[in-house]
Amino acid sequence: MHKLIITAFFGFAALVGMAQKDSTGFNWSLKNELKLNLTNAIAGLPEINYERILEDNMSIGIAASASLETPDNMIMRWQAIPHYRLYFGKRKATGFFIEGNMAIIGQRDKYSVARYTFNPDSVYYSYYDDKAISIGFGAAIGVKLITRNHFVGEIFAGGGRLFGTALTDGYARAGILLGRRF
Repeated sequence: MHKLIITAFFGFAALVGMAQKDSTGFNWSLKNELKLNLTNAIAGLPEINYERILEDNMSIGIAASASLETPDNMIMRWQAIPHYRLYFGKRKATGFFIEGNMAIIGQRDKYSVARYTFNPDSVYYSYYDDKAISIGFGAAIGVKLITRNHFVGEIFAGGGRLFGTALTDGYARAGILLGRRF
């Protein structure tokens, strides 16, 4: 799954230079962003974000990630988080923002439980492999900056609550993102 995410990231990155520019060299039609969440990548859950700018102060997007760790080390296996953002900066889709999001998360937990009998030398182990797909809702706040060359930097933090048969009660939504607007 992580090979698919990496391939998709480089495929979208190839599209970055395809936007049309006017005679002055400035690109007015920049409405798409592709970003990589560096914080989650270091934690073993690489995340790719795509964002579409609807107006100067609002956008929609989706973040997708898949775990590189084993279920023994990380319960979160994959997640897809569509989001809506409202920006309060002076430039197009930059500055301080608030985000509302919905998460679809796949989790898996492998663990064992020791059971003791009257004989201290007899220990029985029960092994469990729990799986769940959950839906949740959350919010985040952050700041986005953009360079003249259309590179994007973003810092945000937030979280949400999971509903249904979740193995955990909530999810974190945070990171330091780098990417490009095209």
